Amino acid sequence: MSLHARKVDGVPEETARIARAAFPKASLAMRIRDEPGELFSDADFAGLYPNRGKPAWAPGRLALVSVVQLAEGLSDRQAADAVRGRLDWKYLLGLELADPGFDHSVLTEFRDRLIAGDAGIQLLDRVLEAAVERGLLKAGGRARTDSTIVLSAARRINGLVRLGETLRAALNTVAAHEPEWLADWVPSEWFDRYAIRFEDTRLPKGKARQAELIEQIGADGLSLLAALYGPDAPSSLRLLARAQTLRQMWIQQYFVDDGQVRRRDLKGRPPGAERLVTPYDTDARGSAKRGVFWDGCKVHLTETCEADGPNLITHVATTDSTVQDVRLVAPIHAHLAERDLLPDRHLVDAGYATAREVVTARQNHEVNLVGPILASTSWQTKEGGGFSQADFTIDWKNQQVTCPNGATSSRWAEDRSQEGAAVVRARFPTAACRPCRAREQCTRSNSKSDMGRRITLRPRAGHEAIQQARAQEDTPEWKEQYAHRAGVEGAISPGVRAFGLRRCRYYGLAKVRLQHQLTATAMNFHRLNAWWTDAPRARTRVSHLAALRPTAQNFCS
Repeated sequence: MSLHARKVDGVPEETARIARAAFPKASLAMRIRDEPGELFSDADFAGLYPNRGKPAWAPGRLALVSVVQLAEGLSDRQAADAVRGRLDWKYLLGLELADPGFDHSVLTEFRDRLIAGDAGIQLLDRVLEAAVERGLLKAGGRARTDSTIVLSAARRINGLVRLGETLRAALNTVAAHEPEWLADWVPSEWFDRYAIRFEDTRLPKGKARQAELIEQIGADGLSLLAALYGPDAPSSLRLLARAQTLRQMWIQQYFVDDGQVRRRDLKGRPPGAERLVTPYDTDARGSAKRGVFWDGCKVHLTETCEADGPNLITHVATTDSTVQDVRLVAPIHAHLAERDLLPDRHLVDAGYATAREVVTARQNHEVNLVGPILASTSWQTKEGGGFSQADFTIDWKNQQVTCPNGATSSRWAEDRSQEGAAVVRARFPTAACRPCRAREQCTRSNSKSDMGRRITLRPRAGHEAIQQARAQEDTPEWKEQYAHRAGVEGAISPGVRAFGLRRCRYYGLAKVRLQHQLTATAMNFHRLNAWWTDAPRARTRVSHLAALRPTAQNFCS
């Protein structure tokens, strides 16, 4: 397929006349065409197509179809039918009434091109640029970010079924590519063992019998791998994705002990960021959050929250489920800085706010990262009555720490934490701490040669930032400012309920990332449409009892 870029010359007169007669108050699709005009042009996607070949269907129109498809929750077939048969879609795309549209498979090919060119985010950026041009979006003000879990498109399975399904999937793939070779090699009893899905069979009940079956599956899988890598096997088989998955799963789950295949115990398996949870989606990872366990990934949404404009999603990021929220702060700010959409205040929850990120956001982007800083986890703070780090006076200029009883540290050294972060380690002399009457409130060291208190500090900027942030958290001004962060649930909730944000439509992190980029763009379409039609914003729900409180305030979501 090649691209013959062409400009859409408005909406055909007959299409416009009949569409306006059928929709006198217009529709979302028609307002997207009328208000911002032509959002996507063919030239925007020129780099995704070769110079020679059969002319492709206009990618600018396909981009609109891909977004509105998610805005209305349509499948590829339904979207292609809408292009052929719906008046408002023909108006949106600038098509003649008799235009036959395209086959639904064109949408799959177009998404593959967006993924290959990493161009999905361009659709969201173009909508934001149109909002900026019309004065609906600007830098500064407030923004807020939160994440939610996303379930893999593959069904969730337990350990025994996972191993059996991995081997069964590999056998089916080999059978599809080299049926004669496999028929000559495969043991006859494997047809009964791996012919149907494992969860549809009568699995053993006892742990001992289950362990035997797990070891049997391990031995069978090892035999298949040995055959695939043997000299008599076609070399193409070992390159199959399912064969590679089988090999990776077996390395993670099994080892050979004196010729016997054994399953690794939990401590011997790789960490969650590397461990496969299903053979059907090798990018999915298992994770847990506040007692919720899931296999899949996470999506992070950042939106504006100002009263004088629509709340638009300015950034969307998809990561595997094991990535900590705090690791997204810097990429979000870098992305918004490139597009000149940085907020003055960025409201986040405790998962994103750390001393390092607060300082970095302020130094690199002049952004005030607002979020609750986690309290100290030291036993002195937890038990109360002890001398925590906040009770010590720090003289940064003279590199000295003074305890509440007046003793001064004897050592000050710059070091690195286990995570590689810069820290300062201060230590008090044993001679000062041993006779101290308050020693039990300060340190529990029992070493006779080293009974002095040790203090680990962040660099000065981080230490002062965290102390300042914790002091501000108790003020009414900070609480009133931070209350606006709760409105981000107004983005996640409709994203989950109306746009399927919490369920992957596709396998693989790259495809899911594109799904979320298109979903964020579709959500912005709805928010712009609500702004253009003066639809009132939903307000934060308040219980009848909370509404009686004199100081209760409702913030727009």
